[in-house]
Amino acid sequence: MKSVKQVAEYYKRKFGTSNPFEIAEFLNIEVLFDSFNKCSGCYLFIKNHRCIFINQNLEHREKMLVMAHELGHAILHRNQNCYFIRNKTYLLCSRTEREANLFAVNLLITDEELREYESCSIDQLSMIFGLNRKLIELRLGK
Repeated sequence: MKSVKQVAEYYKRKFGTSNPFEIAEFLNIEVLFDSFNKCSGCYLFIKNHRCIFINQNLEHREKMLVMAHELGHAILHRNQNCYFIRNKTYLLCSRTEREANLFAVNLLITDEELREYESCSIDQLSMIFGLNRKLIELRLGK
């Protein structure tokens, strides 16, 4: 069985992009934007149709992260419905949420970028990539 990192790398190579919105389009996953109070996004699998909802009120970087996370669910957990709760899902310990987070950070941050910034601290990497410290730690395998 492939690791989550290998799966993310496979889709980047297959479609020639690390943009989760473009990958979703290649995979015929419908992406819709709406306003949510506490939910940043969700993945729904209904009648063999995959759909990702993204909170339209998020900043661009957060939309990219949430989209990558939900795309991880669509690829890794195809038959499950999953909700991304702002400031909560990053810290959840369930296997599915951890895998979706791992997929997202491996999609959005390449090994080459990590090598380029290898002298940077976790806090510096967090600022450079615009991601939560916990997600940087996850990407670094800490």
